Amino acid sequence: IDPRNNMPVVARQGMAPGQRRVISTDRQVSTIPKSGTDGTWVYPSPQMFYNSLVRKGKAEDCTEDDMSAVVSVHNSMNEDTWRRVITWERLHQDECRNPMLLRFLGRPDDLSPLAWARYLVTGQKPFDRHDWYVDRNGKQVRYVIDYYFNEEKAGTPGQFDLVVRPAADDASSVLDRAKMAVYVGCATVGIPCPITGNNGAIGRE
Repeated sequence: IDPRNNMPVVARQGMAPGQRRVISTDRQVSTIPKSGTDGTWVYPSPQMFYNSLVRKGKAEDCTEDDMSAVVSVHNSMNEDTWRRVITWERLHQDECRNPMLLRFLGRPDDLSPLAWARYLVTGQKPFDRHDWYVDRNGKQVRYVIDYYFNEEKAGTPGQFDLVVRPAADDASSVLDRAKMAVYVGCATVGIPCPITGNNGAIGRE
């Protein structure tokens, strides 16, 4: 298993035990730059995704016919996650023009402090959590992503709510969160940040 993504180092594209129908083995190339390489991360195929579900004992609610749609949603959410990470990384564009994804870790059973707070207020828990580790010119920066599903918007582009932010692991990340809160607040009312003079582009994103 590759510790960078918790997937087999050699892609296992064979049919899973009990599988009745052939599933696509095609893999989509992402836009997410992979640290240590000149390329980008490659998403698992529908067959690989199904094999992973079987291995984890989570395939009972899915069929072979579901896999292409499931992988499409999975890939879209990851692309959206990276776009949001890049928005945060724009706070450091003077020191790093090309941040890359070093590794990531799924933590579906671990509620982040923010997710706990949101659960206490709304009663809603995220259906998944990821920790993404970004390579910022050699510095490893951890991001926490909580994934929520909005039942009222099921079947629409707004059915998923992604909460992306740098983990409060050091003073720099805590400061980034404070800066972004100010930028978003100023962008909401249509004024530049009175401290930095930021014109609101980052806050609007």
